[in-house]
Amino acid sequence: MKSVTNVNKKVNDKMSEIDRNSFDKTEMKANKNSFFKNPVVVTIGAMISCLLWGSAYPMIKLGYKEFAISSEMMSSQILFAGIRFTLAGILAVLLGCIIQRKVLLPKKGSITMILKLSMFQTVGQYFFFYVGLAHTTGVRASIVQGTNVFVVLVVASFIFRQEKLSFGKTFGCLIGFLGVVLVNLSDGGLGTGNIIQGDLFVFLSTVAYAFSSVLLKEYTKKEDPVVLSGYQFIVGGLIMTLTGFLMGGRFATVTMRGVLDLIYLAFLSAVAYSIWGILMKHNPVSRVSVYGFLSPIFGVISSIILLNEGAGFGMIHLIALILVCVGIVVVNRDKNSFSSDRTNILEDKKS
Repeated sequence: MKSVTNVNKKVNDKMSEIDRNSFDKTEMKANKNSFFKNPVVVTIGAMISCLLWGSAYPMIKLGYKEFAISSEMMSSQILFAGIRFTLAGILAVLLGCIIQRKVLLPKKGSITMILKLSMFQTVGQYFFFYVGLAHTTGVRASIVQGTNVFVVLVVASFIFRQEKLSFGKTFGCLIGFLGVVLVNLSDGGLGTGNIIQGDLFVFLSTVAYAFSSVLLKEYTKKEDPVVLSGYQFIVGGLIMTLTGFLMGGRFATVTMRGVLDLIYLAFLSAVAYSIWGILMKHNPVSRVSVYGFLSPIFGVISSIILLNEGAGFGMIHLIALILVCVGIVVVNRDKNSFSSDRTNILEDKKS
């Protein structure tokens, strides 16, 4: 009888230990989710991503110069982009392995998601962006890219039904877009360029970006955002590298500065997109995507500094930045964003 009691006691102790461990894991997961929902964390993370993406505008043009890639050399532009994103994917996976202290491999069911994501995010978006940027000015590209937040909200609201497109979100986006237009028109006007291969291609890249953002939000319910980011870059980058090479793309010259530009572009893509994916996983699409208005603002400022485009940073840039910030606040204070938050919380509990 005594031995039976001891066995029961051991079983109960073991069950209590399992319950405690399960509770601890659940609590840790809840704390992690709440951390990435924190407005300060969202703001800092999104701003870092947008600052990195904004610096890509001038760095791409400087990279073209170092590798002697002219606006007519489409195959070389695709090759340049492919190498950049293949490196970005490798960097993203390596950084993820180091931070999480484990080997990051996609699940079997994630292969299709990675392929779809790579076709929109890397191949689609950057094919049109690289070609478009070569046929228009950095200023005009920034304005066209400023429409990406609108397109993301339309895709998320009307196609994927992830949230509601309310008046507050629309109004906030209009204020933010006004800031983007203002800062660009202040720097010497629109300039010249090919509307079809330039501006239209840049706009098509924003459409591809919108679908990739919404798909990323959907797919992070089932897979690690860093895994999705890294492997979709590798797949998309290899496709673009092979395509560019088969089309006859080559680098006429290779300089150390050009190589460093390429490495920096790969690094910024790996870091920015991984952070963006994590924020998208834990927050409504509109709450994160609205910060995208900062990318063209940072792009113009970077172009002023690195490419000497425009007359320098002035009061008009400060006003534009304030408008963008006001737009971000309006979107984040919209009551529908909080209803989306409740949906996210329910999804977190299910996962």
